[in-house]
Amino acid sequence: MTSNTPPWKALFFDVFGTCVDWRKSVTDELWAKAREALDSPSSSIASRIRMGASDMTYKQWGDLAQWRNGYLKFTREVANNPNPTEPYKTVDEHHLESLRNILTNRGLLFPREDNTPAKLVHDGSLWDEAQIQDMSMVWHRLAPWPDTCQGISDLNKMFSTVTLSNGNLTLLNDMCKHGNMQFTHIFSSEMFKSYKPSPKVYLGAAEKLGLKPEECVMVAAHLDDLKAAKSNGFGTVYLERPQEERHPELRDAGFVDVWIKEDEDGFVAAAAKLSHIIRQ
Repeated sequence: MTSNTPPWKALFFDVFGTCVDWRKSVTDELWAKAREALDSPSSSIASRIRMGASDMTYKQWGDLAQWRNGYLKFTREVANNPNPTEPYKTVDEHHLESLRNILTNRGLLFPREDNTPAKLVHDGSLWDEAQIQDMSMVWHRLAPWPDTCQGISDLNKMFSTVTLSNGNLTLLNDMCKHGNMQFTHIFSSEMFKSYKPSPKVYLGAAEKLGLKPEECVMVAAHLDDLKAAKSNGFGTVYLERPQEERHPELRDAGFVDVWIKEDEDGFVAAAAKLSHIIRQ
């Protein structure tokens, strides 16, 4: 190791889109659960809703899976408010509220206006309340990209590997277990009562591991996440993932230390490049 080698000791990982293919996982489950409800002899689905759901293609269910766009707006509002007056809301809570609203707006759900127990509710909607609650938990069951698990295993030989996602802790623990993603630590923005890109999250994560920011690296498929991490002293690793980059204008901004292209082997390629860097 030379004097020019970065003093990196821990890698912090964005999860949604970076470690897991959320689009396919969510779309597959929405499609399967819709078919299950439509084919069930015990489903009491209103004719208008049954016709609308039956006509939806797999691609249209994929469009509905974009309910994560509301998540981005929600987390940014919290991150940009240094003195929130509202109680902290988890991503799980937001996902449930958002899914109900989207299904209602798409004409697949009659809005509930009372506190009838979930197990008793089936008012002609495509899914009853208990099924909607289960569907909102699909984010706990996301599948990793093909390179993720092997790449994490390779990286564990060199660094601490730590999730640093806006997903809440229960969600992240379930997802990592489901996908067999063997991170050394599970951290969430929930631990710091904010959301990325708030400095509270990056600096709080470094402090919790007893590290200086310059000893930490953010790994993400989103340049805005990396830009915020770099502004707080972190190193940066960018993994290109299909459809994930929402700020292509940042590609030439110069704050990425290690760049893994989409045609490379994701985390496996990242491990090889980082191994080369730390051995120089």
